Amino acid sequence: MRKTYLLNIEGKNRDRLLDASKHDIRKYVKRERSRPLPTGVDFWDFDCKFGHSEATAAVVHFATLMGLIDTAAKEGAEQFYVEVVTKHGHRAARPANAQETADAEDDFE
Repeated sequence: MRKTYLLNIEGKNRDRLLDASKHDIRKYVKRERSRPLPTGVDFWDFDCKFGHSEATAAVVHFATLMGLIDTAAKEGAEQFYVEVVTKHGHRAARPANAQETADAEDDFE
């Protein structure tokens, strides 16, 4: 999904356009996650880009996308560009010493 969302359209409420853009992104992600996984794939992952335009878009983590959209709206941006591309995700095993460190941290709490 590669799309530029306009936030200032004549006759439309800016807040409703913002909510509609977020809903559109969430709907796309939900549809992609519901697709059957190919063999050897653990989950669907997403490569994301965000910017005020396609030329200025930078790579961002999916979890920060909605916060960046809110920030752009609060700054008064006229539009923003979002790119969300599905990719195969593979879980990596934790190193053995990382698990011991996590267990030791739990003991101190």
